[in-house]
Amino acid sequence: MAAFWQQRGRRQENGGLGSVLDGLGSVFDVLLANARLVLGVSGAAVLAIATLAVKRVREQQELCQERFRLDMRKRFFPRGWWGTDQAPKGMVTDPRLPELQEHLENALGDRVGLLGCLGRARNPRGCSAPLGAPQVKSSPVRCLTLQEKLLSHSSQLAVPEIQASLVPQLARSICTQLQNFLRSKCPELPFGRFFLSGALLDGLEVLAADHIHLMLPVVLDTGLWSLISGEDTVMRNPQYWMIKRIDLGYFPRGCSPWDRFIVGRYLSSSVLNETLHKLLVASVNWPAIGGLLGCAIHPVVASRELKLEVKHDQVELSITLFPVVEMEDKVLLAVPPEGLVENLWLESFYRAEVSRVKELDAGDSGARQLCLRILNGVCKSQPSLHKLGGSPVTHVILHLSDTASDWAEESLADRFQQVLEELVASLEKGVLLSYFNPKINLFSGLLEEEIDEMGFVLYRAISEPELLL
Repeated sequence: MAAFWQQRGRRQENGGLGSVLDGLGSVFDVLLANARLVLGVSGAAVLAIATLAVKRVREQQELCQERFRLDMRKRFFPRGWWGTDQAPKGMVTDPRLPELQEHLENALGDRVGLLGCLGRARNPRGCSAPLGAPQVKSSPVRCLTLQEKLLSHSSQLAVPEIQASLVPQLARSICTQLQNFLRSKCPELPFGRFFLSGALLDGLEVLAADHIHLMLPVVLDTGLWSLISGEDTVMRNPQYWMIKRIDLGYFPRGCSPWDRFIVGRYLSSSVLNETLHKLLVASVNWPAIGGLLGCAIHPVVASRELKLEVKHDQVELSITLFPVVEMEDKVLLAVPPEGLVENLWLESFYRAEVSRVKELDAGDSGARQLCLRILNGVCKSQPSLHKLGGSPVTHVILHLSDTASDWAEESLADRFQQVLEELVASLEKGVLLSYFNPKINLFSGLLEEEIDEMGFVLYRAISEPELLL
């Protein structure tokens, strides 16, 4: 591919040289035809000699093309090039030509001003600009460092102010309306107080506030339920947990309002999601709620997730609902893996991730959050890197914080480069261990093709980080 563009550039430059010579010859042809009338006999003779010189140059055009290819304008036009050391090897030179050129300029004046411009191309002052032409002052080109580019790029990642203020307000109103509906429709189900979650509320959202999470706390009686690690199940996956109904002999089914969602003595995340999905689609009067809030709200029917699409005059928003169980210092989401397993709950580290990053930054005035925002913006703008945004990048930064102590803003470029290198190394192995549980591989759910594509993009970016910005 590179050779193709080089050959193409060579053909264009050679063609440009021929065009200049042809144009110069045409000027002389016209002037020679009218020279006797305009210049008289002596002027016509001088012009004829110059014309002969140009003709000889044209005949040797092939000899100078390779020599002049890389810098045609610089080498072709300087004053006196016909008879100086810059003449291409093999070109016949005539020592009288510089003197003849000067005589031509004096004889023809403005009529052949083009010759003067060509002769003074090395010195731009020699060829005056047309009257009234704007004078463009050239400014020195400054090459930005990676540090400067990162800081400049970070300023472009800010969420528009109208979205940053309107989206949380609109989401909280929908949250309140939905909680009121479930309390009236299913008063027997002890949900906790609904709340919002996500990068926007934690100051880590970038580019656009187009999604937010709505958490639905499921309140369980700890005397009737216990947790079983995913390592002890057929899945052998430490990232998932099962919630088991215990003491059925003493507290039979029906003692807990959540017993209706049991499958094989385990609280089923799939059954709970399906029940809530039916309520969202068939029972909630979204047109009325949307009219009250000045927007249109539609539940996504075909999605496996509990999702609402919100369209407002000023924003478009996606709200994902997550039933959540908090037990034994664990935060579990009703997000079962794809397949036949219905009873698994996904352990979420989001709250711990954000809390730890902010705690570290507060301790040393570091730029971890700034680095995280930039990387989240990169992953959001690059389709091939979408699955790296959020938790994987955060865990890499937390791992690096244990070894790299300098997280000041002045070291942002070094830390950014280091994060890229760590991500590539992890993708090469197909393993990224969770900062909070080293038994969990955060890349376990990625396909081999996805790992290869992400690794290729980031590997190129190590030597050229600007490719991501």
